[in-house]
Amino acid sequence: MFYLSDYEYQALLLSLKVAGFAILWLVPIGIGLAWLLAKKQFIGKGLVESLVHLPLVLPPVVIGYLLLVMMGRQGLIGSWLNDVFGVVFSFSWKGASLACIVVALPLMVRSIRLSLETVDSKLEEAAATLGASPIKVFFTITLPLMVPGIITGIMLSFARSLGEFGATISFVSNIPGETQTIPLAMYTFIETPGAEVEAARLCAISIAIALGSLMLSEWLNRKTVNKLGGNQ
Repeated sequence: MFYLSDYEYQALLLSLKVAGFAILWLVPIGIGLAWLLAKKQFIGKGLVESLVHLPLVLPPVVIGYLLLVMMGRQGLIGSWLNDVFGVVFSFSWKGASLACIVVALPLMVRSIRLSLETVDSKLEEAAATLGASPIKVFFTITLPLMVPGIITGIMLSFARSLGEFGATISFVSNIPGETQTIPLAMYTFIETPGAEVEAARLCAISIAIALGSLMLSEWLNRKTVNKLGGNQ
């Protein structure tokens, strides 16, 4: 029951790889969008907010189809990336990471934005009056106070990426060793007679990783908040 076959082990490692790569992109994108939406007023802000949160309400299959149309080898953007840079997203683990980035982006942005909106603007103004540049204010005042939200966003996005199924299978298919993450491997086992044990095993692994991520997020948040509170 507790022994992972090479097939399952491969799906587990690929899931961690896909989710980890997605987080590397989500953190800077999430920080940038959260800061923009929390601190700036501009024409079309409502549209940008709606687009950022759209993956929360769209069916994952729709997201996967849109990615295929836009980023596939013959897609509007994907064909250009393939011709100019030789980058192909469709039917590869990179495409699986891109799908995870899209579906997890609202969680990352919302977590960081909520944390950013609690930052006392008087601290930023005081630093500016002392001669600090906007960039220095951001990296020395704003960003450290955003850490709890960043941690929460990372953990929620990581857990969401590990569980992504609909957009992934629509965009990059279910290819063992290339795009078959834990949810896709589970789907294969569920469709295979006599593979109930394997499906249950991957289900237990998914629950353990997701629960561990949430518990780690709570612990890191408490530790960070206590540290920030002690420094004030």
